Amino acid sequence: MVRSPKHFVLLIAVMLCSLFAPWGLSDARAEELGADLARLAGEQTDAIAAIEQIKARASLAALPALQALEDGNLRLDTAGNAFIVKDGKLAPAVAGGPAAPNGALKAPLLDNKLRRALSQALATLKLSSPDRELRYLAAEELARQPSEDVIPLVRARLRKEPDADIREQLALALAQVDIVSADPKLRLTAVATIRDSGDVAFKSELERMVGVEGNPPTEKDAEVLAAARNALNALELRVLFVSWVGHIFYGISLGSVLLLAALGLAITFGLMRVINMAHGELLMIGAYTTFVVQNFFAKNLPDALDWYIVAAVPAAFVTSFAVGVLMERTVIRFLYGRPLETLLATWGISLGLIQTVRLIFGSSNVTVANPSFLSGGVQLLPGVVLTYSRTAVILFAIVAVAFTWMLMNKTPMGLRVRAVTQNREMAAAMGIKTKFVDMWTFGLGSGIAGLGGVALSQIGNVGPELGQNYIVDSFMVVVLGGVGKLAGTIAGAMGLGVVNKLLEPAAGAVLGKIVILGLIILFIQKRPQGIFALKGRAAEAQ
Repeated sequence: MVRSPKHFVLLIAVMLCSLFAPWGLSDARAEELGADLARLAGEQTDAIAAIEQIKARASLAALPALQALEDGNLRLDTAGNAFIVKDGKLAPAVAGGPAAPNGALKAPLLDNKLRRALSQALATLKLSSPDRELRYLAAEELARQPSEDVIPLVRARLRKEPDADIREQLALALAQVDIVSADPKLRLTAVATIRDSGDVAFKSELERMVGVEGNPPTEKDAEVLAAARNALNALELRVLFVSWVGHIFYGISLGSVLLLAALGLAITFGLMRVINMAHGELLMIGAYTTFVVQNFFAKNLPDALDWYIVAAVPAAFVTSFAVGVLMERTVIRFLYGRPLETLLATWGISLGLIQTVRLIFGSSNVTVANPSFLSGGVQLLPGVVLTYSRTAVILFAIVAVAFTWMLMNKTPMGLRVRAVTQNREMAAAMGIKTKFVDMWTFGLGSGIAGLGGVALSQIGNVGPELGQNYIVDSFMVVVLGGVGKLAGTIAGAMGLGVVNKLLEPAAGAVLGKIVILGLIILFIQKRPQGIFALKGRAAEAQ
């Protein structure tokens, strides 16, 4: 069977070459290849001679059979006809061969000596292919697992390889062998290759050569030792750069989560001065709504399961919006102007919501799987993988901010919200129904929290305590950015997320949080209204 995408690419390339290239097998060469493959069932010396003969002919048509032999998928019948096992079915290993085996099938036995000969033959055929993709895959595999048996072939191929990317992979394969060579010139060349490639996998080998942490250097040649120190310094700078890029990316993704969590809180707190301690549970409701939608698709629309996330977004918004409106109409509207009492009341609501979820879904975390198009990621640099799920969260946060800005600045209801925020009495005197605006705004903030729950379900665990992990950070974002200011919320969330991820490696998660809290307290002492302060009458009403 094809064990990896690279094997699949290899087989496709060889099939295309066999169909369209001028070196396609003639009947005579097919017979020669069939005879050589039949010898694999013989003694070790005969099998090795057969592989060497195939390598000498340099026929790409032999690649599928040799690859199948290495993977353990080659079978020979009693007449010596070769077959490849693929997806549980048999296919002739040689074009024009018999479609069905003659007698019992037997797998050729591979010992270490035969494997070395096979490895050399595969490397020779792949590296001599006119197909660029095939040569690159072979060079990349050699760079990961170099073999001294094929080093002469790699040196010869490196001298005439026209493609720069393939030459780089071949040079890395040589460097892994030459770095321990007895020849100082080869070691010097290997060190230069490592420095130019920036491959951090060689860092431990360079540290061994130059000696670190009190260990004596193993490299005796002064010129090679100096080059190794320079290469090690270059790799350490690269490691530092890579780690910073990774921290910044994860900081932005954390900031996007905090932004989604705090966006609705900034709206409700900025308009009504309600300290909503149940805001984290609205995130939880959005995440559990995503779980319910996922299960509905899995049961009723399995063919469209990947698209459950598209349906979960409006479902989470509507569900959280409805819960927020219910909270506002039944409890919060009686407590306006009494922030401490709203804190206690919403804290009690949060406990009730947590217990309700435990009764319905259980106390254990539930599984929300990423759609296939959000699984995996892109390796930007060695050690830095931009996962599709976190990248999607960042893009989703941008869309949510744009959606909120449009509602607040381009709709009649947004105009009423801004009017009530700036001067509630004057807005009421102008005929605006402030109680309806309060209800609508609280529901909007709750719905945006539900969207945050959808995002959280794609990058973390979904459980009854999910919201408790973000409520404090959400309030810190709102206070740091400036109450009621969208730009402040964005700046506060991104700043808090990035600083948090930069501090974690040095200070640890807990101490990092304490340092951030201390910095925020100092900042608020100097600028009580946050990064973006309200202006005009809204500021005077604070």
